[in-house]
Amino acid sequence: MDSRRDALERWLRAQLHGSPFTLTPASEDASFRRYFRVTDADGRSRIAMDAPPEREPCAPFVRIAALLRAAGVNAPEVLAQDLAQGFLLLTDLGTQSYLDALASADRETANALFLDATESLLRWQAASRPGVLPPYGTALLRQEMLLFPQWYLGHHLGIELSVEQAASLERVLALLIASATAQPQVFVHRDYMPRNLMLSDPNPGVLDFQDAVTGPITYDIVSLLRDAFISWEDGQVLDWCVRYWERARGAGLPVDADFSEFFRAFEWMGLQRHLKVLGIFARLTHRDGKAKYVTDTPRFLRYALAVAERYAPLAPLAQLLRRLEGQAPRSVPSF
Repeated sequence: MDSRRDALERWLRAQLHGSPFTLTPASEDASFRRYFRVTDADGRSRIAMDAPPEREPCAPFVRIAALLRAAGVNAPEVLAQDLAQGFLLLTDLGTQSYLDALASADRETANALFLDATESLLRWQAASRPGVLPPYGTALLRQEMLLFPQWYLGHHLGIELSVEQAASLERVLALLIASATAQPQVFVHRDYMPRNLMLSDPNPGVLDFQDAVTGPITYDIVSLLRDAFISWEDGQVLDWCVRYWERARGAGLPVDADFSEFFRAFEWMGLQRHLKVLGIFARLTHRDGKAKYVTDTPRFLRYALAVAERYAPLAPLAQLLRRLEGQAPRSVPSF
């Protein structure tokens, strides 16, 4: 029995004044949130969010949706809300994600989609104001990266680092944190990737923003270009990154005037995210029973290794990651 769905249907009947509707699953989520498409008798559709309030409070979603829309970003409009029950009724931004569209897109189409995504991101960043969103500071950055040794190495591969190995890893993590916190701080969506962007009008529709913070200016663009579920050649990533940087400078955003310095910060920010995601995907598998995510960990290992090998200060991490490639669970690498 699905008591929350039953309660959601009762709530929707009240919001729609008793008009008939159908309720179908709209998307999956790595969290405890669920989304349903609500279609009325005239064929009009809306999205219902079911978020258990003790696990996924809706208030941040409502607040940040308003911030995004005020910035000119196409986020869902909240049509009705019941924060106590954890129900929202939202406008429907469409059925095709960027991830789906890019899977079969030619170069021209991909360029157009990424240009739209870049322009939307620039509007979000240009709206940044201090004190509005929580800071993405040292403690949170470090906490996220520690998911890598705890969940990916420990729970997934059965590896326990020696004291010396752990100290070497900690020094690399400190470098990544220093790079992130030294960057200009702007509004950060925190999961600005093709899976959370929808083909929409205006394009893109932006979803899954409830964890937004104020943080490093490279975070969202590296999330977009080095994605969890689709990869691009390094030359293509560099081209799109240059285009973002040029438009950001033109918009007066505080990106580094030296592109090589900006790109190093972009790569190191991506490495922080990749280590975090390796840990999150392992945690989803071993704690939450969502095993499908861990199949994408080889992509993140490749991302992380490529960056670590390009920069001498990151060499200890590169050595560890090389020994993880093809590593069977329960085996123990060393630096």
